[in-house]
Amino acid sequence: MGVELAHQYTQFNDMEDVNFTDSQLVSHVRDALVLVQSGDSESYHQLVGVMHHSQRLAADEVALLVTSLKALSGAVSYIDSVYHQSLLNSIFSMKMWNYGPDVMDALIELVINLATSSGKYLDSCLDMLVSNFTPPLYLVEALKQPRGQAKKEQVLSRLHIALKEIARLVPVAATRLSSIVVQKMPMTFKNDGEKDRLKCRTEMYVENMLRLESGAVGEYDGNRMLMAVVDMLIELDVAIGWDDILRDDSSKGIFKIELEDDTANDEEEEEDEYGDGELPRTLSHRSLGKNIIADLLDSLMVRTFEHLESCASDNRLSEVFKTLVDSFMLTILNTYKSKFAQFVVFYACALDPDNCGVTFAQTLADSFIYGDNPLTRMSAVAYLASYLARGKFLSAAFVATILKRLVHWCWEYCKSKDGVMNPKGHRVFYSGCQAIMYVLCFRMRSMMEIPSLKSQLLFMPIESILKSKLNPLKVCLPSIVEEFLKQAKDAHLLPLPDSLIFDSLLESHLSSDFGGLERLDMFFPFDPCLLKNCDRSFIRPNFLYWKNVKTTYGGDEEDSSDEEIAEDGDGLTDNGEKLMGRSYEMQDVDIDHFDFAMSKMSITPKNAFGVQRMQMPSRIRPSTSPESL
Repeated sequence: MGVELAHQYTQFNDMEDVNFTDSQLVSHVRDALVLVQSGDSESYHQLVGVMHHSQRLAADEVALLVTSLKALSGAVSYIDSVYHQSLLNSIFSMKMWNYGPDVMDALIELVINLATSSGKYLDSCLDMLVSNFTPPLYLVEALKQPRGQAKKEQVLSRLHIALKEIARLVPVAATRLSSIVVQKMPMTFKNDGEKDRLKCRTEMYVENMLRLESGAVGEYDGNRMLMAVVDMLIELDVAIGWDDILRDDSSKGIFKIELEDDTANDEEEEEDEYGDGELPRTLSHRSLGKNIIADLLDSLMVRTFEHLESCASDNRLSEVFKTLVDSFMLTILNTYKSKFAQFVVFYACALDPDNCGVTFAQTLADSFIYGDNPLTRMSAVAYLASYLARGKFLSAAFVATILKRLVHWCWEYCKSKDGVMNPKGHRVFYSGCQAIMYVLCFRMRSMMEIPSLKSQLLFMPIESILKSKLNPLKVCLPSIVEEFLKQAKDAHLLPLPDSLIFDSLLESHLSSDFGGLERLDMFFPFDPCLLKNCDRSFIRPNFLYWKNVKTTYGGDEEDSSDEEIAEDGDGLTDNGEKLMGRSYEMQDVDIDHFDFAMSKMSITPKNAFGVQRMQMPSRIRPSTSPESL
């Protein structure tokens, strides 16, 4: 501190007004720190008392606090963890949110010097900075105002500058910081009375974590920050039970909303009830609207999506995506009843279809084909099928390439087995067959309209697989089989007689036998996202809804927002195995009306006491199908 302070400094011993130079101030504080070790603690205690000054300080009190902090910054080598514990406790308990810029700057300078001068105080300094990621509860409401937002930026910008400087000067700081951030992650609401304020603080904490990923620890340990955020999303996701989503009488059959419903009447009813005509009756944004956890998850996913967009703008999405995929494979892939967290990876793929989009599909395909754990393989192919079916940004040519790998594996499996139909014994095989049929329900017509892809599809041994002794048509979910055979017959893909069009009476225990209680929860993990904000602004423009699918039996007059722009053979290599995704031509999607018919490809379950006529429902989540119970 080489310049003379203009502030008036009050002498600790006799409280007389004296003007000090920088060096004199440091010397005075050093004396106070040294004297306490010999029993003379008066000046020391007065110094500690200054650190307790916080809110509503007068101008002279601000000056006293600033000069004291600056003097301590020049005397950190004299601070002893034994003799000066009360002083250290006072410093580390200070909240930057309670002070103005001058005090904040002096405090940050002191914390940086403490952290970098001795390893003894590194963790305490990092912990103090992380504790300031969120404001005191009494300030939360003020953050909604312009002045509050300005205060937030004043605090957070200084925190991240300090953390970046400490990480630069102390090699182990980034790892230690990551551990502290993860340990202090807020995860629960204390009570309803505080839910809004605590939600705001959680959102801000995650905002800081993502800021660290691209800043202070990004170069050293940024992947841990991103994985921790994904872990938080998963925990919140799993905490949302299906009872929080469903509002219909379960005796009617969960998700039993059929396309034959009078859409116009539904819209009018919803308009009257909700005022904006955008909400479906059963599975809906509305049904999650009052769910505290769902609201928080929605907000955190929006922040994560915005972070991914920032990464894409900075040309570092591919690097970040590696971490996302690792996190997905370690956690999301086998998480029971994950409903929304997986859309983080989906959106990253939408931002970069040619790299991230292709990598994700290939990773899932490899996990299915080469994996060891049957349940993991079934989850992988379920995610793969749902991804290929729903990703509007994936070209028909790329989908055909991945589909070819699945068909090849299933055919080789058929040839290697002499057994008969066995839902449990061949469950991985049946999950692969169901994935093939599910993808073709969404993509068959788009492939058949491109000569080279039609030729590939016709030469795939799909018919041989379906007519094998393993008889997947009698094991896979009837709604998928029925729709697939209907389209395959109309497209002349398979020479199948009408008798093979699956009758719903055949629906039995077979589907749940091959899936198992938990595996059917994973069959369509990329069903339409029910979290209102992240769906509307990020997912919906990149998502293929069933109502927009051109089926082979549908006429050209069908309304569809998914016209392909892939040219004949575009992107194929000689062996057809390496092909980059090409984006669909994006047409307008009505974001103000969440059409309930958009996802009819999911399972319509049978009634708990009988069998319903199988129809394609407008909204699906096999995870709650009674077939799995």
